[in-house]
Amino acid sequence: MSFTNKVVIVTGASSGIGEGTALLFAKEGANLVIIGRNDVKLTVVAARCEEYGKKPLKIIADVSKEDQAVSIIDQTINKFGKIDVLINNAGILRLGKIIDGTIMSIYDDLMNTNLRSVIHLTTIATPYLIKSKGNIINISSAGGVKATRNPLFLAYAMTKNSLNIFGQGVAIELAPYGVRVNTISPGPVYSDVWKNSNISQSEAMKDYEYKTALNRISKPEEIANLALYLAGDNAIGITGSNYLIDNGFTLMN
Repeated sequence: MSFTNKVVIVTGASSGIGEGTALLFAKEGANLVIIGRNDVKLTVVAARCEEYGKKPLKIIADVSKEDQAVSIIDQTINKFGKIDVLINNAGILRLGKIIDGTIMSIYDDLMNTNLRSVIHLTTIATPYLIKSKGNIINISSAGGVKATRNPLFLAYAMTKNSLNIFGQGVAIELAPYGVRVNTISPGPVYSDVWKNSNISQSEAMKDYEYKTALNRISKPEEIANLALYLAGDNAIGITGSNYLIDNGFTLMN
């Protein structure tokens, strides 16, 4: 599979799933646009991508800011003239409860980054994706399948569940134009998402036991491999689907 001359945007590319995805598409020859808020980390990712032969367009931006989202698309078109694949990976984890009121302090941040930014980027990228008959991949979460036993995750789960519905709706709307839209819902993945959260992992998981049926946690490269497949011509008949890649996490929880 080759993505030579394909223009691929990856948001949240400075670490974790986004980093793994960017590296894999770079290996396949894509013209990459990598987005992140951490300049130091994103610079490292850009350098690693360049080792495969092409220098990616690196953009420091917060996708939840409307003007910065517009700038991402503008810079991409100015540099490459088109968009073939939009991978909406950027997301945050914030935890809070109804009973103590903390859910309200995190709700807007979660919705703005995990859902609203995806809707906005998709909207402004769509005219270019229609021209290229490209596709969109949204990175959701196994946590969006159903409410977990841990109430701290409710607001986060709501954003991901809504993202799943959004992906289905956009798939229906864009199908007549030849644009495919799919969702990937990872379970636990090795990443630094907890470092950027408002609560430590040990604190959040106190009194709760989370298991996967396969007794393992995924590496970012596993999600990247699925994204690569869905973005390619071999998946030409797949749209509106949500792929759960969670090692059986949902079965056990």
